[in-house]
Amino acid sequence: MPIAGPPIRDGWVAIEDGRISGVGQDAKSSSDDRDLGRVAIMPGLVNAHTHLELSHLHKCVPPSADFVSWIRAVVASRRRDSDPHASRIVDGVQNGIDEAVRFGTAVVGDISNTLVPAALIARSPLAGVVFYELIRFNAPDPTGFVEQALREVSVLPSSDRLRISLAAHAPYSVSPLVFRAIREAVDGHAHGAYSVHLSESAAEVEFIKNGSGPWRSFLEDVGAWNPEWRPHGGSPVEYVEACGFLSARAVVVHGVHMSSADLTRLATHDATLVTCPRSNVRTGAGIPPVARFYQSGVRVAIGTDSLASTPDLNVFAELAELRQLAPAVPASRLLESATRHGARALGFDADYGTIGPAKRARLLAVSVPDGTNDVEEYLVSGIQAEQVRWLDAGAG
Repeated sequence: MPIAGPPIRDGWVAIEDGRISGVGQDAKSSSDDRDLGRVAIMPGLVNAHTHLELSHLHKCVPPSADFVSWIRAVVASRRRDSDPHASRIVDGVQNGIDEAVRFGTAVVGDISNTLVPAALIARSPLAGVVFYELIRFNAPDPTGFVEQALREVSVLPSSDRLRISLAAHAPYSVSPLVFRAIREAVDGHAHGAYSVHLSESAAEVEFIKNGSGPWRSFLEDVGAWNPEWRPHGGSPVEYVEACGFLSARAVVVHGVHMSSADLTRLATHDATLVTCPRSNVRTGAGIPPVARFYQSGVRVAIGTDSLASTPDLNVFAELAELRQLAPAVPASRLLESATRHGARALGFDADYGTIGPAKRARLLAVSVPDGTNDVEEYLVSGIQAEQVRWLDAGAG
């Protein structure tokens, strides 16, 4: 399953020093050959949006029919865990990493408010970006605020497998000038992606258009409201565009309440939209219009969101959910979202996301039952951990 091309029946992959040295079909024989049996060999998956530091909240926050109420419950739970280095939180991050790897994830886009996951990811088989998420709606010194964040991330470990970047939380929690300062800061780095939760809930759309509704009440309740802020009058996508935030490096998450015009706008900027369908239902955000995502021409990647809002960190399960929501979208396009598009969005497409010469050999072998005629459809049907194994040594 090279992803960049059609499936290769009876195919082979050659690996040297942890890199792919060749791909082909049928006859290939050497003393080092390894017959994997009836499997689909594919790139490790990309979970383009998760929150590993919320893993300790698994089954602690009940589902909600209202997104803002769900957020209030998360905020209350996190306030009870005020020490980000508490063993419960650190163990939760490690368990989340282990679970992601077990389900076949090679690359993550992790959102963090504490930066605790960075060192744990660095010691794991995962590659990815830790996005330091900034929240500041009332920001008297937006440039200084972002510069302080850059100083905090500058001391963290980074490598060819782990990068540290910035994220804006959402339009209802970040001021326009903070959006602009984040974009300017990340633009100074060669591989910098940056992220934002966008058009996730109906309340967000209402707030950006009119300045009213549950998010206005929330900001007032937590003492973060800025009386000088004025509603944009348009959609959240139009709002962040006006803030100078959209570009090919923008990783835009959720999009549940985006219009067709919003999606076209994202595609024009070459941004990537990350969908997290199972989480959206549980949090009360709504059901994402997946078919419209793919029809719009925007690049679509896939995330699980956090264990606070989803049963597990299984990207294959998200694929199965997408298949249910958009049965007309070809399975090949869904698989591309879970691999190639996610890797590109996070800046790791030179090493991950497809099977081809010089790519890292972080490859999965997924067992395929006898009688399976359409392997791509099978892979989006709901694969579980016991059906997945890693091909490279030391990967679990």
